[in-house]
Amino acid sequence: MSGPPETRTAGVTLRRMTKDDLPAVMAIERETFPDDAWSADMLRGELDDQPRTRHYVVALAGGEIVGYAGLAAAGDQADVQTIAVTAGHRRAGIGAALLTELLAEAVRRGAREAFLEVRADNPSAHAMYDRFGFEDIGVRRRYYKGGIDAIIMKKDLHA
Repeated sequence: MSGPPETRTAGVTLRRMTKDDLPAVMAIERETFPDDAWSADMLRGELDDQPRTRHYVVALAGGEIVGYAGLAAAGDQADVQTIAVTAGHRRAGIGAALLTELLAEAVRRGAREAFLEVRADNPSAHAMYDRFGFEDIGVRRRYYKGGIDAIIMKKDLHA
């Protein structure tokens, strides 16, 4: 993270993700996205671009990784790549803390807009993004495995 190496929020500590975190992150990835999980090689590739165009963080509670999130940023645009929290720690503000960090980093990098995609069958995530000021701008039909649509959302970071 551009600020202090660790920040505390929502009862968790956020810090930059490293390749040493991949086993724990991959367990959360497979739990959260069983049909669409990224591979360890995909995540490793994202980390290879950190900090140049990527910003990945983990959330720790009691020394254990309970969530993670990633941002891609280039020029005046940023894309929320992923956010995931273990089932036992959801609805505790951890996802919001992770998203807050990603958006702050996007602003630090000079992004004017942030984009993301959310599964149409994930109303909890969609509601969180709404609360953060993201607006629906389109749909990618049958984007996810199983024919699930992706809702494309955008937030003006300088509103």
